[in-house]
Amino acid sequence: MGANTENKKTTLNSSSQYWLMKSEPDVFSIQDLKKNKTTLWEGVRNYQARNFMTKEMQVGDLVLFYHSNATPPGVAGLATVSKAAIPDPTQFDKKSEYFDPKATKEKPIWFCVEVKFVSEFPHFVSLEEIRKDAKLSEMMVIQKGSRLSIQPVKAKDFQHLQKLGQQS
Repeated sequence: MGANTENKKTTLNSSSQYWLMKSEPDVFSIQDLKKNKTTLWEGVRNYQARNFMTKEMQVGDLVLFYHSNATPPGVAGLATVSKAAIPDPTQFDKKSEYFDPKATKEKPIWFCVEVKFVSEFPHFVSLEEIRKDAKLSEMMVIQKGSRLSIQPVKAKDFQHLQKLGQQS
């Protein structure tokens, strides 16, 4: 992973919620988000993850940007929710792999939030490192069978992971 020379530490806000959002880096990486500044988190086709986006995520919530299906997988940086959930445009696009013939503009099924780049960690925090850290033992991402692409994160876990990611 390329290191970001900026040493940003995001301030935790007591009213914010914290999330881990997974993306395959060969599809969309933290570097892509850095280049693009923002992106719609489209293509999510899991009802629980959709409900997190529509019912719980709020503008300003902080996100651990996680590279999944990678060698190694892990947390690459930070993002923030920059726009509330809107209907996912890919559900209406017949050429998209995320097209859903049951969805209509009047009754969309799938939604997505917009996320904005905050920083790339100088130190990529691998899944193995997370597993070995006793302070992170309750994180959903290391629980057996937990494959959810969007997961809530406790403030203490977010803060600890951010600290790990800032190490050079």
